[in-house]
Amino acid sequence: MKVVKIIMMVIYVIVCLILTVICMKQSKDDDGLSSTITGSSSSNFYEKNKGNTKEGKLSKWTIILGIVFAVMAVVLNAIYLF
Repeated sequence: MKVVKIIMMVIYVIVCLILTVICMKQSKDDDGLSSTITGSSSSNFYEKNKGNTKEGKLSKWTIILGIVFAVMAVVLNAIYLF
């Protein structure tokens, strides 16, 4: 059981480091409240195909790694309690 704890902890640290790097690589292209006030539309070609761009892929991997991070935190907590 000790080997499983060590392997899970190493994987957890790797996920944490990758998640940190991916979050730092993302650019802030959020218009925020100003686009709501001015009424600019986000239904253009770029917004519809944003998942195929580099920023879209980074966003998708951030969500996936965030979920993996949260699940592994719960699993590691359960493992270390027993």
